[in-house]
Amino acid sequence: MTSIERTAYPRFKRYYTVNELKQIYTPTADEIKFAYANTTGENNFLNIIVLLKSFQRNGYFPELKNIPLQIVDYIKKELSISAHLKCHYTIKRTLYRHRHLIREYLNVLPFNQEGMEKLTQIVTSSAYSMDNPADLINVAIEELVKERYELPSFNSLDRLVAKIRIKVNQDLFEQVISKLSTEKIEEYNLLLTADSHLKLTAFNQIKQLPKSPTRNHLNELLVHLKWLTLLGDVSSYLQDITSAKIKHFAAEAKANDASNLKEINLPKRITLILCLIYTNQVNTRDDLVSMFLKRIAKIHYLGEEKLKNEKQKQQEKVEKLVSIFTDVLHLFTDESELKNPKKQVLDILTPHGGIEELINECDAVNAYKGNNYLPLLWSFYKSHRSTFFRLINVLDLQSTTTDSRLINATKFLLENAHRKGEWLKGEIDLSFASLQWQKLIINKKEKKIKIARRHFEVCIFSYLAAELKSGDVCVKGSAEYADWRTQLLTWDECEKIQDKYCEDLDLPKDANSLIDSLKSRLTNTAKKVDLSYPQNEQLIINEQGEPILKKLTKNQNNSTLKNLEAIIAERMPNHNLIDILRNVDYWTNFTRHFGPISGSDPKIENPTERYLLTTFTYGCNLGPVQAAKHMRGAVSSKLLSFINRRHINTDKLNKAITDIINRYHILDLPKFWGKGNVAAADGTKYDVREQNLLSEYHIRYGGYGGIAYHHVADKYIALFSHFIPCGTWEAIHIINGLLENKSDLKPDTIHADTQGQSTPVFALSYLLGIKLMPRIRNWKDLAFFRPDKNTVYKHIDSLFTDTINWDLIRTHWQDLMQVVLSIYTGKISSAILLRKLGNYSRKNRLYQAFRELGRVIRTIFLLEYISQPKLRRQITATTNKVESYQGFSKWLFFGGDGVINTNDREEMEKRIKYNDLVSNAVIFQNVVDLTNILQQLQREGYLLDKEDITALSPYLTSQVKRFGDYLLDFSQIPPSLDENMLLSL
Repeated sequence: MTSIERTAYPRFKRYYTVNELKQIYTPTADEIKFAYANTTGENNFLNIIVLLKSFQRNGYFPELKNIPLQIVDYIKKELSISAHLKCHYTIKRTLYRHRHLIREYLNVLPFNQEGMEKLTQIVTSSAYSMDNPADLINVAIEELVKERYELPSFNSLDRLVAKIRIKVNQDLFEQVISKLSTEKIEEYNLLLTADSHLKLTAFNQIKQLPKSPTRNHLNELLVHLKWLTLLGDVSSYLQDITSAKIKHFAAEAKANDASNLKEINLPKRITLILCLIYTNQVNTRDDLVSMFLKRIAKIHYLGEEKLKNEKQKQQEKVEKLVSIFTDVLHLFTDESELKNPKKQVLDILTPHGGIEELINECDAVNAYKGNNYLPLLWSFYKSHRSTFFRLINVLDLQSTTTDSRLINATKFLLENAHRKGEWLKGEIDLSFASLQWQKLIINKKEKKIKIARRHFEVCIFSYLAAELKSGDVCVKGSAEYADWRTQLLTWDECEKIQDKYCEDLDLPKDANSLIDSLKSRLTNTAKKVDLSYPQNEQLIINEQGEPILKKLTKNQNNSTLKNLEAIIAERMPNHNLIDILRNVDYWTNFTRHFGPISGSDPKIENPTERYLLTTFTYGCNLGPVQAAKHMRGAVSSKLLSFINRRHINTDKLNKAITDIINRYHILDLPKFWGKGNVAAADGTKYDVREQNLLSEYHIRYGGYGGIAYHHVADKYIALFSHFIPCGTWEAIHIINGLLENKSDLKPDTIHADTQGQSTPVFALSYLLGIKLMPRIRNWKDLAFFRPDKNTVYKHIDSLFTDTINWDLIRTHWQDLMQVVLSIYTGKISSAILLRKLGNYSRKNRLYQAFRELGRVIRTIFLLEYISQPKLRRQITATTNKVESYQGFSKWLFFGGDGVINTNDREEMEKRIKYNDLVSNAVIFQNVVDLTNILQQLQREGYLLDKEDITALSPYLTSQVKRFGDYLLDFSQIPPSLDENMLLSL
């Protein structure tokens, strides 16, 4: 049975505020008239009104005894009904008649056979794309409300959904197994049998995780893909199952071990195994490409470093040669001393090695002039040669554009893989490569073209890496490196939703309107900034045309604020961290989202207690073994690990975090800090193990790790987080975090650090209705773009270096909208798209269109940035909040020396989300305690200043007890949160 708390099935709350009762349960004049017209006697009048208001709210008729007395008493008070009266029917027939009258009054149909058939149809259709019973129940509720049907009881709905889900899944399982021969079924079954020598099953081998991106580990992963490929192309068996279902079944298989799977019936068991094999085949191809890209990047990095070192070594030779040349020049300055020039020059050169030696030294110096490190790459590439050739033999590389020059060159490379000589013969178009590469590779002596094999190989692999990044080359059977263009909506699909989308976001609906609007905005903004320049005391453009922006003055320390903070520090109550989780769960019920992947109710004892202990264990990075030692036998390390693996995933954690955010949003104190329409994004490094693909060495922070990229609202609460590699371009996650945020806080303005200044990110943000306003340190190094080449400004003209190509935007307007609508509908992730658009591509005109549109939006923002001190203060204040949050959340991540001790990327992501869950819970508790203290001060006559309240922060830690024994006491019930939490200033 599914837990009702995990669904959207309407139910009564434990407690209602006066405002909620007033808004929801106050009868209108028409409703009172309806009740009087259809009842006799005060008792029946009360009965029908209570039933009516309950039905309006819930969509079904509850048992009268289950309606909270708080609601009944409120209605009695509003209608001046005798307080001693109780809701009850002495005659059942009257109850049924009242229900019938209410349905007619509200124009609602009873849940009959016709409703059952419609519901069965919609749930069956949905069950082919989603698997969680709670999600299916929510679909059923949405359909019934839409068709104006009365909701059946939750138990009836749950049984119906469970029956349909089981049937759909069984049909899918039977379809899969019917495609397999008996031999194949036995072959896949044998994967669950342990090897007699290694004592491990092949099933465990399927789940093998990628290690750090070394050459040896790349070889191991190639072997792993080959082994996975030998298990067969399982995609043909799964063609009737949607990708969402495959992902769910694969996750279920991964969460189980071989012994658990053996207990599952054969059709389901084989389907789960096949889904896991398919998913890991796809993921392994992605991992191979990621490793390849990192190895190529490392090779180029080593080449650049070698060039720097060689230049430093050559410095002494340069100084020596300059000294010799100076002596020669001095010889020719005094003609009276010039008797035998040749002999005299030789006398200068001979002590330094003579002419031949000095020519060799000059050649050595010339070899490293400029920044051309390409000739040095072979020495670092040659140890990877055989591995890279195996890689491109295994992967099916395809061009995503009509330009196939690189793919043709790759085929030529494979045809000559066995060659060991210095030169290759043949004709190949290398026009895609830079002139530096072409000069290095092509030899045209004696009218014959020869290709320098070594440099040619390095060149091809380097360009393959670049085009895999930009999306100009894709890998068949991959996910992250697949042809992203095939994932977009068709234009016919886009046309159906385009007008409404543009209307909702107030965007122009066609290319010409878009260009007119943007050109007008850019022109007006630039003109306004130019006119106001003489009054702008913060901006100075010097005689060289360089802009200088003065630093903003800091706000003076407020003595009343310091006094208030001191009083708060004295009065803040102390809490054990685990008790905070208990309190916040009482207020929000966030643990309702945790449970078995199957969606059924948990079969463990005291599930709420166990879920809170697990959240604490992983959110504070203690680990199950260490945490269990401090829990006095309340739970074992094995059970903590089991719950984390089988009952909690990233999706459930996101839903739990959303519950806290939504309840926090209602509290009064956070409204003093922000409206919730602004957020900031930034990343901070966490140490992780070195032996995984995500971990990278971070130059700025030092050490191996990954980046927790947080989105924090202006109300201080964390909205969403990703865990990404250190080398990842963080800007690609700026938009994705806002799109994946499902809470009631919907920021439309996002601040970020300098990485957010990328033009494609500005363009995509604009088309998605998001205002991107990053904090840019090097803003004066960025180009400002004029609306047209004839526009000249009196004061700020030196800022502008180029002109917008409006024709490029006009030509690709339809392509831009196709991409944006595909992201909006969830067809493709904005992170995947920006990962491609964030890499320069000469071939990809869509990239160039996004870049051009981004130049418009960024120029407008930069003009506002330099002319509005208030905007700069807002950006600084909000980005300071996300930086403060990072320190606050790390303080709560105190276990295991702050190191994420797992190589599983999904588990790494979960640790960050667990930590967000704990952090948001502490923020919530702090706001409740702060509100109580401020109310106490008001009652004592303390005059509160609104500016002081605005300057407070919920990132308080001194009163939080992190250490000791971790025990939960459910006998202590926290106070309810009602309108008493309001602050009136």
